[in-house]
Amino acid sequence: MTAASRSQVLAYRWEVQGLRSEPGALAVSDIPILDSGVQDTGVDGARWALVNRGADPQLPLDDPDTALAWTLRSAPHLYRRQDLPQVAAAVRPFSNADAGKRIIDAVKPLKAAGIEPLDALDEVAAAERKIVESPTVKGELSGRLNEVLDEPYQRFCRPCHATHVYEVPFRISALQAGLELQPGSSPPVLQRIPGWPDAPPAEASERVDVIRNYLHFNGPATPTQVTGFLDGALADVKARWPDDAVEVEVDGQVRWMLADDVAALEAAGQDGGASDPENGRPAVRLLGPYDPYLQVRDRELLVPDAAQRKTLWPTLGRPGAVLAGGDVVGAWRPRMAGKKLTVRIEDFGSMATAGPWLSTAVEHQAELLAGFRGVRLAAVEYSQ
Repeated sequence: MTAASRSQVLAYRWEVQGLRSEPGALAVSDIPILDSGVQDTGVDGARWALVNRGADPQLPLDDPDTALAWTLRSAPHLYRRQDLPQVAAAVRPFSNADAGKRIIDAVKPLKAAGIEPLDALDEVAAAERKIVESPTVKGELSGRLNEVLDEPYQRFCRPCHATHVYEVPFRISALQAGLELQPGSSPPVLQRIPGWPDAPPAEASERVDVIRNYLHFNGPATPTQVTGFLDGALADVKARWPDDAVEVEVDGQVRWMLADDVAALEAAGQDGGASDPENGRPAVRLLGPYDPYLQVRDRELLVPDAAQRKTLWPTLGRPGAVLAGGDVVGAWRPRMAGKKLTVRIEDFGSMATAGPWLSTAVEHQAELLAGFRGVRLAAVEYSQ
């Protein structure tokens, strides 16, 4: 059995996720992480994650090669437009048990009414497809769904003092209905995907398979960690575990990764962990709060210190992460004042002693972020 250290695992993930690539080095469609989808939450969402993996910092919201859809964990994710039918097959729940886990509190009234979760999702998707003939605001679509869906599909929303369809089925059915989100729309606007097939694929290709992609981009991992990422059912993940997944020991724990990735894991970190070729030091990235690198379900491996994990993943209001190579060395938050951006850095303990090269690299990333946002960088501030 291959054995790997924490530093090897992080160096492997850094490399395979494309975080070595410099902004502007790649066409967006060539960025590998789009196989898995990139969550688009917050100002510094999917597009900033792609910039950190080689995309042009001026990548437009309406880039024709990409498309936005509600998928995993009912969150908006960015994909290659050409992949959307395959993605729909990949993110579709595996079974009624899996669908029941993913739709959370909506499953109880459906079960009580004798409606299986997969049938319910098909019903919602069919209704959404029929209603959305032209771009439709989310609230309007929700209201019209109330008119055609029965009571088990609906809940009373106390903050709104109104009845809505359950949120998660509403969202995860949209791509199955051939609907995408208009980038930058707030509130969200849904529209039909051009050229959507009458019958999308029943099975996804290996390239967009959600279990394989977790093992490839975030491995080595366990079935429980993959299940947590999908918000699904463990039995279904185990039943679909790839035949070419092999055991790897990480700090005494048995995990799995795809056999073809083992050599890359063994070689990871030999050059210092994504080092800058000009000076041999680790490259630095400011990752957004929902960057794919931070979406792992083994947070204790990525950030061993419990207090630092609490800082990086609070219940509400996540900061971004400062990465040096594969290591999280701090957290960052933006503060806007008009057209000026201040980036506030919380040092996790090693930044102050690293020398001036690290603060210079952080400032360079902050300048890049300001340009990406279309504002001017006012300052980079540090605290511990």
